Amino acid sequence: MPVLTYDCRGHGASDKPAGPYTVELFPRDLADLMDHIGWTSALVAGASMGGCISLAFAANYPARTVALGLIDTTAWYGAQAPAQWAERGERAAIAGMSALVEFQTTRWFGDAFRAKHPDVVKECVEVFLRNDVQAYVETCKMLGAADLRAALPSMTMPTAVVVGDEDYATPVAMAQAMHSTIAGSTLTVLAGARHLTPLEAPDRIADELRTLAGRVKNR
Repeated sequence: MPVLTYDCRGHGASDKPAGPYTVELFPRDLADLMDHIGWTSALVAGASMGGCISLAFAANYPARTVALGLIDTTAWYGAQAPAQWAERGERAAIAGMSALVEFQTTRWFGDAFRAKHPDVVKECVEVFLRNDVQAYVETCKMLGAADLRAALPSMTMPTAVVVGDEDYATPVAMAQAMHSTIAGSTLTVLAGARHLTPLEAPDRIADELRTLAGRVKNR
């Protein structure tokens, strides 16, 4: 099965255009990319921000989403989210990305994982520090404003919701809210995992996605 991964706008090797960024803009980027490579549809999955974008893609392009993987993510960060995300972006703008490293690493990984896999943590921190600050600020605003709850009842594609039981960035309750509203979805809670389960428990996430792909074949 071919797999496509890519850098969202403002991230990695992709362009860093000026904002504002919106949760509808990122799915359009993915649709354009799929057009470019000749894919009419795909199983779309992502973790954290990637999960939010995957959900937005399914909401805006349901016919192109044969299945949906929502990992360590949410449809809505809550009423205080705009202020909380704006504060995070402002801190980066004033003090630099390095000011957020301790905050981020303890959210990303559990204590035991950080102690056992410092190489993984180091690599993630290096990627984080390479972020363009203004693009990060715009992305924070986008996530703070994101509210995809209204789209959940219309989801009909096979959907898997996965979250770590120690995730306090997008807690289990947020995963349960998506699961309870998306008919036929599955919910898997990974014991001892925090926010970046594809890195903490890659084999379990791969198994979840393989199972999800199997549900497409069996439809």
